[in-house]
This record gives sequence, structure tokens and C-alpha cells, in this order.
Amino acid sequence: MGKNIRVAVVGATGAVGRELLKVIEERNVQLEDIILLADPQEAGTQIPFKGNKLTVQAAGAEHFAKAQLAFFAVGTDISKALAPLARKNNCLVIDNSYAFRLDNEVPLVVPEVNIGDIAGHKGIIANPNCSTIIMAVAVNPIFRAFGLKRIIVSTYQAVSGAGIAGIEELKRNIQADTDNEVFEPKVFQYPIAFNVIPHIDEFVEAGYTREEMKMVYETRKILHYPDLPIVATTVRVPVYRSHSESINLEMEKEADIEEIRALMSEAPGIILQDDPSGNL
Repeated sequence: MGKNIRVAVVGATGAVGRELLKVIEERNVQLEDIILLADPQEAGTQIPFKGNKLTVQAAGAEHFAKAQLAFFAVGTDISKALAPLARKNNCLVIDNSYAFRLDNEVPLVVPEVNIGDIAGHKGIIANPNCSTIIMAVAVNPIFRAFGLKRIIVSTYQAVSGAGIAGIEELKRNIQADTDNEVFEPKVFQYPIAFNVIPHIDEFVEAGYTREEMKMVYETRKILHYPDLPIVATTVRVPVYRSHSESINLEMEKEADIEEIRALMSEAPGIILQDDPSGNL
């Protein structure tokens, strides 16, 4: 992004929106202007940014006419309603919701994996599910070098995946347990403190949740491998931030562990840490 770019952040008051602002600030991205947008009920909220406080405004078409790029960090329904308005105003949308990920007209992009797909965009670029991104970045170099027959993946997903509400619920749950009080969950299906819950999003088909099927369909689209066999199990764990995954691959060609380590150490977006003798 150049310093003459005007950027809008839709969903600026949420966990993802605030994290995006932190990244822009930490990387000292120079912008001509940044417009913070959210639900009308949150208009007027002040958010710190580069030593100042920016005021959140109610999201509307008029703001997209003032921006060239908009990051959407909102739910699927809101993205479906607002993204076309941004596109009509020649504002490129980077959407973090599920709204357009499987749309054949919308590229689904992980920069380290399939950056070239951006070339075909028509005003909206979809950002994959968080767990899909982790898997795609890790699997891609192996896939390109040795091919893939199938993937089996289990995720251990932090409560931040459920937004600020998920983080706050874990905090309250831990305090309630400490105080020996009964805790009634609202965000998760069961108390999340000191627990693991193999249920993220709704159950949709063949006993799998939507979160699990997102990993299947999105990974196939990103890798341009529409019939890649993938089995995913997604589990919520009582960690505030940072998801983890265990990925088991069957490859088309044989490879030894040193070849895999060499690939991973050189792949974009990956830091290889593999020294058990040093507890690393």
C-alpha cells in the first residue's frame, strides 16, 4: 500500500478490526487517510491509532466513495450487504467473512500460496478461514514438491476465533471457577475454561461442522485441487489467542524428513522450529 491510499476498515471495533489497525500501526504503513466503520450503534467509539484517537462512523455507501481499499472484518450477512456498495464505488474489498469465499467470481487468496489469483478479481478478494490459512501455508510447499493424496487435520483453536466476546467469556469463566461460582456460557456450547469443545460453528453435513467443511472446500479452491481428500476435526481450546494444528499428509512421491525440513525452512510465511533436544 502506498502513502496516497485511502483505506476503510469495516468492523473496526471488533477483535479482527482492532488487530488489523495494530498491524498497520506496527508496520508504520503510510496512508493518506483511514476511515473506521462499524455498526451504527457503535458510531462515536474512539479507537487509539498512531498516538491519536479516531472516531468510528456508521458504515455506509458514502464512505466507500472516499476510499480506494476496504478491509471487511464483519459477519457474512453484513459483508453481503455492504461489499457490493463498496465495489460500485470503485473501492476494492478484502473480505474476511465467509460471504464470497466459494464464489467462482471471487479469488480466495493466501498471499504465500496463490497470490497470482488476485489478477482475476472483480472488486472483491476473499480472505480464507483462519485455520484454512494456517494449513494452506504449511501444506503448499510439500504439495508443490511431492504432490498430495490426502490430508487429515485436527485444529486446536483459541477463543479469539469467536471474537472479543469469546476472549471475555474465557476470562469470566476462569474467574467464576476460581471463585467456585456456577458459570453459564453464552458464546460457547459449554464452559470453555479448563475444557476442550469439538464443536465450532453449526453441524452441516455428514456429522461435520461448518468450520470443518470450510477447511475442506477452501483449501481445495486455494490449491486448485477440487477433489483433494481432506478430513478435518476442529476443536475449541481454552487459549486466548493463536490457533494450532496437527496435519497428517499422504504424498504422491516419497520424501524423507530432511527434505521436508529443508522445504519448510525456505517456504514463505513459515518459521521452522524443530529442535527437541533444546525443547524447541
